[in-house]
Amino acid sequence: MRSKRWASAVVAAAALVAVPVAAAGMMHPTLGARLSGMGEHGIVNLQAHASKHELCWKFELSTMHLLGATVRASDGMIVARLGHMYRAKGCAMVKAKSLALIESKPGRYWVWVATKNHPGELRGRIHAGMAHM
Repeated sequence: MRSKRWASAVVAAAALVAVPVAAAGMMHPTLGARLSGMGEHGIVNLQAHASKHELCWKFELSTMHLLGATVRASDGMIVARLGHMYRAKGCAMVKAKSLALIESKPGRYWVWVATKNHPGELRGRIHAGMAHM
């Protein structure tokens, strides 16, 4: 009887330890998006560094006259700015809550790239994993 209670306690403790591991496994620090619009296309790969509150990116675009890039919610609200002006590669500080939301549910967010004549016309939905041309 005593061994059954002890075994139940061990199983319960193991289950409690596994819950944070499972939740942590749902975060996606490596993200990507295939961008298209204005007859152009390209990709962006993102790397989230939650401990530093930092989101890094690397764009592969052939479009000219790029002004800036943002991460936006599906309703168009800006969640993170990828720098003050467009750079093909870089890192930016992002609020911890915003970064956690992007990492946990990447499909709800988009990368928008603004050009001189077409703000936000070049865009793509974020997904877990890297994007490839």
